[in-house]
Amino acid sequence: MKKILCALFLLAFTVPSFAQEVEKTEFTAYYGETTVNNQSSYIPDFRIDGKNAKVRNVILLIGDGMGLAAVNAGMYANGGALTLTNLHTYGYVRTQSDDNFTTDSAASGTAYATGRKTNNGYIGKDPDKNDIPNIPEKLESYGIACGVISTDNLNGATPAAFFAHQESRNATAEIWADLPDARLDFVSAGSMPVFEEQSDSTRTAILERYTLVKNVDAVDNAAAPVLFLPPSVALDERGDYLPRTTRAAIEYLSKQSKKGFFLMVEGARIDKEEHSNNTDGFVREMLDFDKAIEEAIRFAEKDGHTLVIISADHETGGVALRGGDPEKGYIRTAFASTSHTAITVPLFAYGPQSQQFRCFQENSDVSNKIVKILTGK
Repeated sequence: MKKILCALFLLAFTVPSFAQEVEKTEFTAYYGETTVNNQSSYIPDFRIDGKNAKVRNVILLIGDGMGLAAVNAGMYANGGALTLTNLHTYGYVRTQSDDNFTTDSAASGTAYATGRKTNNGYIGKDPDKNDIPNIPEKLESYGIACGVISTDNLNGATPAAFFAHQESRNATAEIWADLPDARLDFVSAGSMPVFEEQSDSTRTAILERYTLVKNVDAVDNAAAPVLFLPPSVALDERGDYLPRTTRAAIEYLSKQSKKGFFLMVEGARIDKEEHSNNTDGFVREMLDFDKAIEEAIRFAEKDGHTLVIISADHETGGVALRGGDPEKGYIRTAFASTSHTAITVPLFAYGPQSQQFRCFQENSDVSNKIVKILTGK
């Protein structure tokens, strides 16, 4: 007994010597709240989900800045359910870039687009500044149609990663100049005023390559490849642009190739509202994004050979939930940051082969799995 007491006495003095000293600093959290009108959510049947059936089409939806707290905020503000959270298959994604523990959208977008990690700021380039083939370029020889949609400008980091190769995400003119050589059959992002700011030579080259349509209703009968640039992608000005264009792109790409299609859809402005610590803004953007997800899920359920993957390039804002009332559509949040964070982001999947995404994985892994599922290589 004496030996035991002695050991405990020594342990009491020994353990604190190994404890890490905590540095106390001042910290300011920014609070926000919103009340929104609930919208419907969709629950598919799950007959094809997780089956080993052949995948002909893949729809990748990226919620820019969409961390788990953003998903929860949207879900609780919407009465406790989203189409996204009705799904059964989920995993997590690590987002670190090659040169930074906290990624930016360029590096993470490039990882999703190419299957390779790269440095912050790079678009379609590896850390040594060599071009990396993106998913549309990898799929070209297989005859698979490809498309890109975003509520960001087309030169935004995520959409640009699926067609451009530039050393800087800020190289706006150079990114637009890469568009004529893109392996894309459908392109839509905002906005027309940004396109009109580009040089005459760039606009001429783009119009020689793409059929420019003025509204989404004109997409169906347009000759491929199609370019649709809305007047604005601001939330209060774009209406149902994202879900409606997602539906139009799915229908259009389905007709372009019997061998299948790949479509990337970005809800870009979740991130922008979180940078501003705007609770009402990011929750409304989450709900808009969820309507685009619903379009993809409805198609996949009907088609039977379509895999839908929903994830994020990174988390933004360090969002936390402080309270809420789902029945009233009310949510209260706190923000720890106005920047990106390095926390893992959620991934949801639906359709055949969805079980391959039930794990912790890198953003680059998601890209490589998509290519393998579509090509077998």
